[in-house]
Amino acid sequence: MKLYSLSVLYKGEAKVVLLKARYKDVASFSFFQRSSVQEFMTFTSQQIVERSSKGTRASVAEQDYLWHVYVQNDSLAGVVITDNESPSQVAFTLLEKVLDEFSKQVNRKDWPVGSPATIHSAALDGHLSRYQNPGDADPMTKVQSLLERGEKLGGLVSKSEMLGTQSKAFHKTARRPGTVDHACSTLGGRGRQIT
Repeated sequence: MKLYSLSVLYKGEAKVVLLKARYKDVASFSFFQRSSVQEFMTFTSQQIVERSSKGTRASVAEQDYLWHVYVQNDSLAGVVITDNESPSQVAFTLLEKVLDEFSKQVNRKDWPVGSPATIHSAALDGHLSRYQNPGDADPMTKVQSLLERGEKLGGLVSKSEMLGTQSKAFHKTARRPGTVDHACSTLGGRGRQIT
């Protein structure tokens, strides 16, 4: 899972206002393209929020990227841009956390007139890095990976039990007269006896 951008926006009556944004992995683009890529991400995020209704969540695919948007009933919106392989559940969990932290740190009256330069919030800091590995950050993903690991362990336990049963059957067969083990013991012990 790769996260490229995390933004908090305000969906006003007249326009959508970008309040705060963080970008990651734009270093994969050339130096001269980075600002254009960030502008494209911001513009597309604003367009998606503008077209989304209050109280909705949506995921929009664009080329190799997914824009996950969550617009709350109070007009505060969050957008996270990820690769195509990112689970939407993790993206929406991240957006809920970020919007909750942001609304606690920034006064609601500042949302309609705010900008990245005037809004001071640490709500986005650290989340982009932490959610690069969703298994470490999202509790539901941790549970799912533990369940998958439990299934794999269950398969190994059943294979081990089956191997033990086959080993016991082989040992019983080897003890019968006419088998190699019995033949070794009746020849005067010249062969190696397996016990």
